[in-house]
Amino acid sequence: MKRVDGRKDDQLRPIKIERGFMRNAEGSCLIEVGNTKVICTATVDKNVPLFLRGSGSGWVTAEYGMLPRSTQNRILRDKISGRSMEIQRLIGRSLRSVVRLDKLGERTIWIDCDVIQADGGTRTASIVGGFVALVDCINGLHKAQEIESVCVTDLLGAISVGMRQQKTLLDLTFEEDSMADVDMNVVMKTSGEFIEVQGTGERKAFSQDDLSSLLALARKGIEEIFDIERNLFKDVLPNL
Repeated sequence: MKRVDGRKDDQLRPIKIERGFMRNAEGSCLIEVGNTKVICTATVDKNVPLFLRGSGSGWVTAEYGMLPRSTQNRILRDKISGRSMEIQRLIGRSLRSVVRLDKLGERTIWIDCDVIQADGGTRTASIVGGFVALVDCINGLHKAQEIESVCVTDLLGAISVGMRQQKTLLDLTFEEDSMADVDMNVVMKTSGEFIEVQGTGERKAFSQDDLSSLLALARKGIEEIFDIERNLFKDVLPNL
């Protein structure tokens, strides 16, 4: 079975990240993963959730959406589906896991992820792009002497993997995802710890050996994403 775009089974799609894509945002990027494109922005809000007021701690949260013609068929505008809600919670959890919230002060950083073109892997691209926007935002706060340090503890990577006809595949396109027997989204930090593993037997159950193979393949892909992030932030996060 050949892949739809001719890649090897363990090969990522080309990743392009353009930082500072949105002029007015405190941090932003356009991330392209193959034909999937997402605009990610970071906004600083001086308010925090009620449960954090008076604590001195900050918060990071996310919103996710798809433009009406980011897909083959038009999506209703401004409709928050259960899928979108689940994805934006995933993005927020992932980003909070790599930030010292107690060092942010009482402020919220909003990460907005807007899919302008979808071809599989929108949630994982949003996590990586959201991380880039978040780091630039936090670095800006540090440069403005509003916080004491760039309080990011780890790099953050996310990728999809799947199985089709007994073969494990890295970084699925929409077509591959729709045909997969098993699909999985994996989020990981440079510490090697997993933040989220979302795996589903779409057409068949999978074994523990299958799970181990998929996680190993995901780790390989995420390590390559870490290398991209290290290059982007070699001056901002030199120790990661």
